[in-house]
Amino acid sequence: MDPAEELVTIVDEHNRVVGVAPRREMRARRLPHRSTYILVFNPCGELYVHRRTLTKDIFPGYYDPAVGGVVLAGESYEEGARRELAEEVGIRDVPLTWLFTFYFADAHTRVWGGAFSCVYDGPIVPQAEEIASGGFLPLPEVLALARTQPFTPDGRYLLSRYLAAHPGTARQ
Repeated sequence: MDPAEELVTIVDEHNRVVGVAPRREMRARRLPHRSTYILVFNPCGELYVHRRTLTKDIFPGYYDPAVGGVVLAGESYEEGARRELAEEVGIRDVPLTWLFTFYFADAHTRVWGGAFSCVYDGPIVPQAEEIASGGFLPLPEVLALARTQPFTPDGRYLLSRYLAAHPGTARQ
């Protein structure tokens, strides 16, 4: 199926499901929706950061500190997170740690995010349509990169919330 035609969960300002719409319509009308965000760490505490392809419908070519994407109609946050991990980077059957929900809005999007983290020690198989390049970086390097390169604004917000809740992790 064309990603623009995927049916996504549409929510209200309180994160209550109010309907479904094709992704194309959700983007065009800037409808509030749900997305998953998974911070993928290796056993050394390094974070997987990737650069989005230039064909992405939002923030093309930006760096992103999280794997994830829109929650499809009928999916829970966890189901969406597991699907996105498998599709985008080939990670399956890894325990997910629930972090928090958050609301993010800017000129491009209005999203209720469901944030998770996981620790993974295996091969990363990037989905060519989604990820141009990526790798594990120590958190101080991720933060330095975010100061000089375009980062997804929602990913930047997610990372700041994570670091605020986990003081000291950025000094690793």
